[in-house]
Amino acid sequence: MLRVLIVEDEPALAEILTEGLRADGAAVDVAHDGDHGLEMATVHDYDVIILDRDLPLVHGDEICRALAGRQDIGARILMLTAARSLNDLVGGLALGADDYVSKPFSYVELLARVHALARRARPAAPPVLSCRGVVVDVQRRIATRDGHELSLTPKQLGVLEELVRANGAPVSTVHLMEKVWDAELDPFSGVLKVVVHGLRRKLGDPPLIETVPRFGYRI
Repeated sequence: MLRVLIVEDEPALAEILTEGLRADGAAVDVAHDGDHGLEMATVHDYDVIILDRDLPLVHGDEICRALAGRQDIGARILMLTAARSLNDLVGGLALGADDYVSKPFSYVELLARVHALARRARPAAPPVLSCRGVVVDVQRRIATRDGHELSLTPKQLGVLEELVRANGAPVSTVHLMEKVWDAELDPFSGVLKVVVHGLRRKLGDPPLIETVPRFGYRI
């Protein structure tokens, strides 16, 4: 499941991007200043960071330079800016940004660029994942078991995708919460257990998801 950090000081724009990406099935966190954005980018594991260039407290250029220089940060950076000159484009990419979009922009174009960057952020994986009769079409956001399509919520689909991706290996609760939810999730809320319970019910018999005590789940 796609996890995105938006670092944007314009609340209206940040809200539009957040709602659009969440509707597309992504887990999204938001920071409204550079200091908070840099902190979140170094604490959580993101696939893509949408980074505004003109930010309060810490400039977007400084964030980009700091993140690009770290080997432990795998996120791809998509820079947003009001500037439109070639020099600005070259300058942003020289700082370590992976892509660059000028405001105003088409949301459809931005979404396509985010997905393209996400594919580069992760190790190469087939667009269709399968394990023990369960098939997840990552691009189309469709899952089936033994050829029968499953009616899943976005969170159920996200959990199932991570479990199928692991191909029978245990997946920790920490990993599932990091990849499927955003930073606002209370880790003690029990919401993951509720989602897994619903997922098990929809998968039907024989039971497919096994609890790994004090760790997580596996298929």
